[in-house]
Amino acid sequence: MILAVKRKSETPKEPEFKGDETAETSESSLPTEQESTENEKSEEAFKEAEEAEEEPGSWEETFKTHTDSKPSGPTSVGLDFSLPGVENVYGIPEHAENLRLRTTEGGDPYRLYNLDVFQYDLYNPMALYGAVPVLLAHNVQRTLGIFWLNAAETWVDITSNTAGKTLFGKMLDYMQGGGETPQTDVRWMSESGIIDVFLLLGPSPKDVFRQYASLTGTQAFPPLFALAYHQSRWNYNDEEDVSAVDNGFDEHDIPYDVIWLDIEHADGKRYFTWDPNKFPHPREMLQHLAAKRRKMVSIVDPHIKVDSSYRIHSEIRSHDFYVKTKDGSDYEGWCWPGSAGYPDFTNPEMRAWWSSMFAYDQYEGSMENLYTWNDMNEPSVFNGPEVTMHKDAVHKGGWEHRDIHNLYGFYVQMATALGQVQRSGGVERPFVLTRAFFAGSQRFGAVWTGDNAAEWDHMKISIPMCLSLGLVGISFCGADVGGFFKNPEPELLVRWYQVGAYQPFFRAHAHVDTIRREPWLFGEENKALIREAIRERYALLPFWYTIFYHSYRTGQPVMRPLWVEYPQDTTTFSIDDQYLLGDSLLVHPVTAQGARGVQVYLPGKGEVWYDVRTHQKLHAPQTLYLTVVMSSIPVYQRGGSIIARKERVRRSSDCMQNDPYTLYVALGHQGTAKGDLFVDDGHTYNFETKGQYLHRRFSFSGNTLTASSADPKGSYETSAWIERVVILGAGKPAAVFLKQAGVAETRLEFTHEAETSVLTLRKPAVNIGADWTISLR
Repeated sequence: MILAVKRKSETPKEPEFKGDETAETSESSLPTEQESTENEKSEEAFKEAEEAEEEPGSWEETFKTHTDSKPSGPTSVGLDFSLPGVENVYGIPEHAENLRLRTTEGGDPYRLYNLDVFQYDLYNPMALYGAVPVLLAHNVQRTLGIFWLNAAETWVDITSNTAGKTLFGKMLDYMQGGGETPQTDVRWMSESGIIDVFLLLGPSPKDVFRQYASLTGTQAFPPLFALAYHQSRWNYNDEEDVSAVDNGFDEHDIPYDVIWLDIEHADGKRYFTWDPNKFPHPREMLQHLAAKRRKMVSIVDPHIKVDSSYRIHSEIRSHDFYVKTKDGSDYEGWCWPGSAGYPDFTNPEMRAWWSSMFAYDQYEGSMENLYTWNDMNEPSVFNGPEVTMHKDAVHKGGWEHRDIHNLYGFYVQMATALGQVQRSGGVERPFVLTRAFFAGSQRFGAVWTGDNAAEWDHMKISIPMCLSLGLVGISFCGADVGGFFKNPEPELLVRWYQVGAYQPFFRAHAHVDTIRREPWLFGEENKALIREAIRERYALLPFWYTIFYHSYRTGQPVMRPLWVEYPQDTTTFSIDDQYLLGDSLLVHPVTAQGARGVQVYLPGKGEVWYDVRTHQKLHAPQTLYLTVVMSSIPVYQRGGSIIARKERVRRSSDCMQNDPYTLYVALGHQGTAKGDLFVDDGHTYNFETKGQYLHRRFSFSGNTLTASSADPKGSYETSAWIERVVILGAGKPAAVFLKQAGVAETRLEFTHEAETSVLTLRKPAVNIGADWTISLR
C-alpha cells in the first residue's frame, strides 16, 4: 500500500495572531472603536518588536562574499514522523556513513544538498554529490519507507529513545518490564517547496522496493560492457598514451572493456570537442578500440565555456537556454574552462537540444563505441556559495534554483542518456555515469561515490555507501578503485581491486597529480593478484547481467544488505562490511590493512553456504573466522542456488559473447537448487522491442537437473553452449545421463571429489537455449 500526503508550504509575510478558533463571534463580542484602536496600536508594537528580534538572514542572507536575496522571504516546510517499534533506519544517501544511520541528537542533522565536495570527511552527516530523500525503517515485523519528494536543500533529524543504551541495558529493561517501546522519530525540513510525502508500507523489504520503483522507475538495464572493468585517470595524455595503455592490458593478459578520457581531452575544456594537438584523430582512435571490441568514455560537463567562437556556447545563448541571474541576465560562474554558463536543464527544450548534440554529425569525432561521463553537475561553480549555484538564480518558468537544486544533475544525465539513445535511432542502450543524482536517477545510468582518497577507511566506507544507494533504487554504483586523491600503497591497491570486482560499477580512477596506476606497474606479484580479481569479475558477468535484469524488471537492489534477505535476523541489521549480490552470493571483502583473517557471518537457519574457491560446505547460522592471504576474496554461494559463469576469460566482454557457460549448482540442505540466466545481444533494446532474448530457468530436485524457459515469449539465436556443470554438495552417482527432446539419451563423463562432495559433469555440449534434463543415477 502507498499513501501520499501533500500540503503546500506557506511564506510568512507578517506575524499572525490566532485566538480560540472554536469561540463563536456575536455582536456583543465585537470590539468597540476605542478597543479597536488600542488593539491596532498593540499589534503595531508587536510587529515592531518582532521585526527587531527577527533572526539575521531571514530576508537576505550573506555567505562570505555571496548574497542570497531571498525574493520570497524566509520559507521552509517540515514534517515529523514517529516510528514506534523501530530502532533501525537506513537510506537518505549520499553520505560517507555506516549503513545503519546514527541518531543526530547533539549534532547536525543529515543534509541533502548536492555539492562538489573536495576530499570529504567520513562518518559525517555533511552533504555530498547526490541526494535521494528516501528513508527506510526496519524491524523484525515489517519494513517501511518514507519518500520526501522535495528537491530543495533538505535536513533530516533522527532521534531515538534507545540511543546510547547498550544491548545489556535494553535486555535489563526488558527483563524488569520497565523498558519503553523503542521508537525512532524522523524530522524532515526543506527550505522551500511543498510537502509531498509517499509512505511505502511494505510490509517486506521487497514490497518497499517494488512500491518505490512504481513511483520513480527501476534501474536502467545497462549494456553488458558497462558491467565489466573500466580504466580511467585524469587524464590520459594523448592518443599515443591511450594506445599504449590499451596495448598494455593485452601484453599483460588483463581484460578490460572501457578506457576513459577526463577534461584534458577537450579543446580548452570545450566539451563536445577534441584537443587538436593531443587528440587530432578521435575517430581513428575509436576505430582502433572497436577493432578490439572495446569502448571509450569521454567527459561532457554541464558548464559551458563563455566563448563566442565556441559553437555550443553560441547556440545555447542564441536559444536563450542558460540559467538566469535574479536580474535576468545569463548566470555565469567559474569552472574548469574559466568563465562558464550553465544550461537550464529544467527546460525541456534545452534538454532536447542537448540530446541532439550527441548525434554523430554533431559531436565531431564520435562513434558508436563512445559513451559519456557527466561530472561537476551538482552544479559545481568554483566561485559560487559552497562551490555551487546561487539559490536566487532563476530557471524557466520563474523557478528559483533553491527550489530545484537537487534535480539539476538528474536532468543533465537524463538529457545525455536520451541523446545516446537518439543517435542510434532508439536501438542502442546508453551508458552515462553521473556524479550528482536524485530520486529516479537510476533510470538513466550509473553513479559513483565521488572524490575519495587512497586510504583504507575510504575503501571500507564504499561498501555501506553503495548499499545505501541500492536501498533507494540506484543499484549501478561504485567507487574509484585505488582512491581518487593520493597514492595507494600496493597492498591497498590490490585489496581495492578485490573490493571493486564485487561492486556493481567497477572503475579505477585517479587524480591528475597521482602517480600512474595501471595494474602492471606494481610488480609481478601484485599484477597477478589484480589480474585474478579482474578475471573473477569477467567470469561472473553472466550472473551480474542476470541480476541487473531482475533489478530492471522489479526494482530489487543488485547489491543488498543481509537484512533484505533475512529480515527477521537481528544480527544482520547493523552488518555493512559484507553483503549479498542478488540472493545467491555473499561477499565479505578484506578491507583492513595487514589483515590475517576476517569474521564472516553466514545467515539463514538451516541453510548451507559454499566457499566459492574451496567448495567447503558450511552450515548457517554461524560466525566463522576465516584466515586470509593477499589472494583471498571471501565469497560464498548460497545453498539452493544455481549460478552461470563464463570461465574462458578474454580481453573484453564482447569477445566472450559466444563462449560456453559453466553452471554451478549449490545444493541446499534438502538437496535442491534453482537459478536463472538472462541472455540477449548485450547492448540493444531488441529484448524489449523484438522479443530477442532468452530467459532460462535451471532447477535441481530428485537428483535431476532441468533446464527450461522462464519466459517463452523470448527467442534469441546464440551458439553459446554449456561446457561443464559443477554440483556442490553432491554424492557420487553410478552414472549420469543427458536427455533432450527427440534425441537419444547420452551418458556423460564425470569426476567426483569425495572430500568436498563436488561432482563435475563434463561437456554436456547443449546449447544454452535448449531444454534438457541431466539425471544422476
